[in-house]
Amino acid sequence: MYVIRPFRPQAFSQLSAALTIRSLGPWVSALAAILVVGVTLRVWARSKRVLPRLATLVLCFLVIAGAALTRVNIFEVMFHPYTAPSFTDPGSAKVDSDDRVLAVRINGEARAYPIRTMGYHHILNDVVGATPLAVTYCTLCHTGIVWSRTLNGRTLHFRLAGINNGNALMRDEETRSIWQQSTGEAIFGQWKGQHLSLIHSDELTFALWRAEQPAGLVLKPDPRYVSEYDPKDWEKHVEKTRTVIDTRNSGVAPHELILGVTNAGSSKAYPLKSILAAKIVQDQVGDFSILIVVGSDVSSIRIFKSGLDAAPMTFISAPGRGSIMRDAETGSDWNFEGCAVSGKLAGQCLEPIDSNKDYWFDWLNHHPATQMFQG
Repeated sequence: MYVIRPFRPQAFSQLSAALTIRSLGPWVSALAAILVVGVTLRVWARSKRVLPRLATLVLCFLVIAGAALTRVNIFEVMFHPYTAPSFTDPGSAKVDSDDRVLAVRINGEARAYPIRTMGYHHILNDVVGATPLAVTYCTLCHTGIVWSRTLNGRTLHFRLAGINNGNALMRDEETRSIWQQSTGEAIFGQWKGQHLSLIHSDELTFALWRAEQPAGLVLKPDPRYVSEYDPKDWEKHVEKTRTVIDTRNSGVAPHELILGVTNAGSSKAYPLKSILAAKIVQDQVGDFSILIVVGSDVSSIRIFKSGLDAAPMTFISAPGRGSIMRDAETGSDWNFEGCAVSGKLAGQCLEPIDSNKDYWFDWLNHHPATQMFQG
């Protein structure tokens, strides 16, 4: 149980020791059970007294029960896996318009994974556009990330394995390596040091995603566990939990929601409240200029490279029919998908940039040298 430390700082050495003990547990406990059964049989054969017999019988029961528990994934007892996911069309989905979804689109196939569903199950193994995906969500750190399940020519299947410093841990069934959800890095086991490939995704309101992808598919809730899903105001409850990182020196509250961007060894965090207030933010991260833009729902956010080639472009907010912004260079109008819908550049699209929507404490934990956007 030592590995279950979601609200306490845990050094890597402590986590490694806990995971080593847990990996050895089934073998050690099985040997212990065999030993205790042998002792019990010996005591019963040699002693007719009730007390020694009763004591060894109780000990035998406890050790066998412990051996059985080492083979139980306690995290999947708390949060049951969704092993056979089913999907429906947007019109039939029982999702509120303002509920958020984790959205992916690969090879023409679009999927939406409601966050309140994903927040309970944490991990979903899926295939979209012939690409095996691990769709993941950790409510404690507010990170929804999609990883490729293909690594070194093998397709992996992931399960929830624990929590480390407020962030979920995943285990692949093929090698039983342990992976950090926020970074996609294997931190324990055969593939320690390997990294999963990030799949681009967006966190959008269901209404906006449905308008963009009317032919897409939406993950249905698992009827067996829907009563255990988080309520709509789940963020208010999570914000009251303890965090493992002291953020007081940064002057930013630990549960401040940020959008994190990394490039060429540089990382920068953008407070969501600053983005929502500005509607459009243009900045530099590493060696390229970025454009952060708020959708017409005044809630969803996307990030793009702010130009079609090496020279960055300047954008201003210009809501219109099917558009939300205009570039100053050509006067072309652009939609929330980063594509010009009218003007000289009509039909051309900006390159999307990957980002993490995260609580500040988790982003700071994994990016200690990060900068914070000041506005």
